[in-house]
Amino acid sequence: MFLYPYDIVRLKKKLQCDSESFMRQFTRLAQGVHPYFPAVMLKLNDDKENACPFLAQDGCSVYTDRPTACRTYPLERAVDRNMVSGRRRDYYFLARHTYCLGHNEQKKITVSQWIREQQIHDYNTMNDAWTEIDSLFANNPWKGEGSGGPKQQMAFMACYDIDGFRKFVNRERILDQFRFSRAHKESLQKNDDMFLQFAFDWLKLFLTGKSSLVLR
Repeated sequence: MFLYPYDIVRLKKKLQCDSESFMRQFTRLAQGVHPYFPAVMLKLNDDKENACPFLAQDGCSVYTDRPTACRTYPLERAVDRNMVSGRRRDYYFLARHTYCLGHNEQKKITVSQWIREQQIHDYNTMNDAWTEIDSLFANNPWKGEGSGGPKQQMAFMACYDIDGFRKFVNRERILDQFRFSRAHKESLQKNDDMFLQFAFDWLKLFLTGKSSLVLR
């Protein structure tokens, strides 16, 4: 199962560990949808069931902060971005697996109700921001540097090691380079969701020289 940057933020907070520790213990790298940036996948237990590491006797131990794929299932989301109008349209497909007994339930629910009840909106918002960044990676911004070079390592940290990236930002006093109020800076230090969005915006500036961030 693929994990996205926002999944990492939610899961490491739920488990009360830092993002680097979470990545080392619970994830593995895999080939992404393009060859220029790796994907992150959940590392399953090394047993015959290959069970989820968060599966406990009484069910999911991280249920309130479960990843996008678990939260959205049995729906699968696709996004059509109209480049002319600039508007986005979401499509949802129903997946069916024999091992999921939920398909045997008689209760009917609309897609809108499912999105609301499963609190999927916040995940979709952050994952859309991540998709924009991954599309930037697909254009091979590391030209000549190769896989695993300094820029790619920096990008990987910004996306998946939010605590490590925050230490880097504080050490290099990067927030002082932008027109942020003191209150906004304080919020960035405390709020991982906000800081992940900053990381995405900073990466755009770092790799392309263009971003919504305003330099001082």
